[in-house]
Amino acid sequence: MKVLDLLDEVEEICETSQVVPLLGKIIIDKSELLEIAKEIRQVLPDEIQQAQFIKDERQRILDEARHEAEIIVRDAEKQAEILVDEHQITEKAKLQSKELLRSTEDRCKTLKMGTFEYIDKILFDFQQQMELFENKYFGEMYSTLQDTFESIGSKLEENRSEIKDLAYRTRVEGEI
Repeated sequence: MKVLDLLDEVEEICETSQVVPLLGKIIIDKSELLEIAKEIRQVLPDEIQQAQFIKDERQRILDEARHEAEIIVRDAEKQAEILVDEHQITEKAKLQSKELLRSTEDRCKTLKMGTFEYIDKILFDFQQQMELFENKYFGEMYSTLQDTFESIGSKLEENRSEIKDLAYRTRVEGEI
């Protein structure tokens, strides 16, 4: 990952820089450090695009599951209409239709919950990576980058919260 390489480079600069006696401070080439910060900023949008892809993929999976449920329900309704002629067959068809609808709703709910868990895991892993970067590589010198990571972390937390809310509503309210 390019960001890690750049951060390793910053760390190496700090470790190999001259120490000012009695102050315990180091002398760093400002332009070199600013160039590395610029490169980090250029690479970060890729990570953000990856998070957007995950969000879009979640929506695509949900739409696909909803569409599949609609098709199954329509097929069940057509089947029920064909069997209306005989009372016993009609009753059986109604029961099967209800069971198919319940089964479809259960499957849709299961797919949705699996999607929420998958997305939450990816967002959590990404959030952990961001926190690792923040804790390991940034201090007072990088307050601007720290603000960026906090903003990303906040957005990820919002997305996770939204996923958990949708999962809760799905679980409790039966929303599909």
